[in-house]
Amino acid sequence: TALMYSIEGERGIPRQRPPFPVRKGLFGKPTNINNVETWANVPKIIEKGADWFSEIGTETSKGTKIFSLVGKVKNTGLVEVPMGMTLREVIFDIGGGMLDGKGFKAVQTGGPSGGCIPKELLDLPVDYESLTKAGSIMGSGGMIVMDEQTCMVDVAKYFLNFLQDESCGKCLSCRKGIQKMLEIVTDITEGKGKEEDLETLEELAYVVKDVSLCGLGQTAPNPVLATLRYFKDEYIDHIKKKKCTAAVCNEIISSPCQHTCPIDTEAQVYIALI
Repeated sequence: TALMYSIEGERGIPRQRPPFPVRKGLFGKPTNINNVETWANVPKIIEKGADWFSEIGTETSKGTKIFSLVGKVKNTGLVEVPMGMTLREVIFDIGGGMLDGKGFKAVQTGGPSGGCIPKELLDLPVDYESLTKAGSIMGSGGMIVMDEQTCMVDVAKYFLNFLQDESCGKCLSCRKGIQKMLEIVTDITEGKGKEEDLETLEELAYVVKDVSLCGLGQTAPNPVLATLRYFKDEYIDHIKKKKCTAAVCNEIISSPCQHTCPIDTEAQVYIALI
């Protein structure tokens, strides 16, 4: 609906539904909205038939999907895969595996408002239902691969910062909710976080998700909810230990080796004693 407003020469903001675009859309006329990837499938479906197309993919997610495979993976670029292929096959077979022999940590699917999926779910099939159940989305087809040197709290902060800029500002829940989530996560990365912040962050994320009008607001909390779900220990380390294991959050790094020390030695104190 925001796109239709923009085409009509108005400010690009979402509108209340109903009425839905199929009844009242562009210039008040019934409107069918599809993305370019959908239209690109139409000629082949007309040529070969719906049964041919339905043979590709899964029972509920038919056809193929184009992903932009980027990040800490050897082979980057646009890849087209059948629905149902696993994340492991996409990242390690097509993508060639991790750069520089680093360990796989997570992959974010669906663009900036997608969720981060951990290594325990590498065999997850790439389809709409499976990704949604795992806390992510198919979205725009982004697939960002992250290695073991990635701080997941910093990842959440990065995407919240982007989503705050992209919000049109119409919905209070989205406009102020994303801003508040970003403030909380930023405090955590700077060593100012409190344990109760995690509960507040999760509650706020669900409010934004449930109340916002458009897809951006409804999916914007995904980076937070997914990292809390799968990487909560990193949030706790930032809050309790003032420690970023990946040594990414500069505000809480006191010595280069402290954040990778397996026995939590206070390296700077030890060096001072020597």
